Amino acid sequence: MIPRYSRPEMVAIWSPETKFRIWYEIEAHACDAQADLGVIPRENADAVWKAKDVEFDVARIDEIEAVTKHDVIAFLTHLAEHVGSDQARFVHQGMTSSDVLDTTLNVQLVRAADILLADMDKLLEALKRRAYEHKDTVRIGRSHGIHAEPTTMGLTFARFYAEMARGRARLLAARDEIATGAISGAVGTFANIDPAVEEHVCAKLGLRPEPISTQVIPRDRHAMFFAVLGVIASSIENVAIEIRHMQRTEVLEAEEFFSAGQKGSSAMPHKRNPVLTENLTGLARLIRMAVIPAMENVALWHERDISHSSVERGIAPDATITLDFALNRLAGVVDKLVIYPENMLRNMNQFKGLVMSQRVLLALTQAGVSREDSYRLVQRNAMKVWEKGADFKTELLGDAEVTAALSPAQIEEKFDLGYHTKHVDTIFKRVFEQAPL
Repeated sequence: MIPRYSRPEMVAIWSPETKFRIWYEIEAHACDAQADLGVIPRENADAVWKAKDVEFDVARIDEIEAVTKHDVIAFLTHLAEHVGSDQARFVHQGMTSSDVLDTTLNVQLVRAADILLADMDKLLEALKRRAYEHKDTVRIGRSHGIHAEPTTMGLTFARFYAEMARGRARLLAARDEIATGAISGAVGTFANIDPAVEEHVCAKLGLRPEPISTQVIPRDRHAMFFAVLGVIASSIENVAIEIRHMQRTEVLEAEEFFSAGQKGSSAMPHKRNPVLTENLTGLARLIRMAVIPAMENVALWHERDISHSSVERGIAPDATITLDFALNRLAGVVDKLVIYPENMLRNMNQFKGLVMSQRVLLALTQAGVSREDSYRLVQRNAMKVWEKGADFKTELLGDAEVTAALSPAQIEEKFDLGYHTKHVDTIFKRVFEQAPL
């Protein structure tokens, strides 16, 4: 991923230096376990740890790989340069390359998940704070983009909070599912290495032994992981799209914070564009690009092929780095989002009471009018508001068929805004008592 959409902590997880450090730790811990079992001399295992403070030379490893055409062998050759050929002769004893590569990838994904979980906590905190801040800020709810009935801005934030909380729970489960390691040797049978070595290495790295690896760790685990990242990205886009709609000039119920000195357009000085949330919509697409390739990686030939390898070299860093950036950007947008309650009320009243049509419909049915006739009476008056700009309540009060069923006081009561917000506290209790943070 390009630096523009990257944060250093997540980028560091995918650096060659980090990768080789994990490779080294796997090999060193495996040597310890082999020595404990009496398979290799203890002094050889101890000698490997002489390289614990070494900064492995990435350029040198690349130089060796240019000859060997094998990355793990290139690393092992470079390690022997530090440890000594004789002392390093038992490194990688009974292991195969996938033991190192797959276990390392899962360590990196677990570390990435931990950063992403912290990112989601930050976003959830911002959504919760804004939800309570605007719990009673009334705005019009829309279905199909058309005015429906009143809701509150707080419920909008609470809805996004609940969705992101579900995403966090899924990510936590995906982290647990990906936290396995395999040190099982060629075709995964442990023929040349004791399962105790795998148990030791995994314990040192904070992983669980993979129950059966067939040389590679099963890729359904990775498919699940990247699918969860894709769902979270879609939730980010869900929030971003709502903010973009609210910032439209003819709506302007909210807008991204516009800082001093910021410019909205190279041509039109008046512009204040929702550039951050538009960017988030695009980033969500990039993250979801990883999902299908991850699923296609599940099917491999027999015990192993490497058709998944090139895919994962791309999608693992790109998807996690981009999601890390996107979650932090969205948290900042939500935290500083400018809300315009007056515009919300103005928009809601644009069609002069029309949003109360269902209350009138229900009142007529309760007064003994058939549903078909009730709908006809309400729609007849509602269309005058749509087409002529009339006032809905005034039209109802002037309709003899309506007033034959409902008194003026009963009609007036149906325009009480508080009716639509009476269960907000109940919804908030459900959202914020059942979800984290």
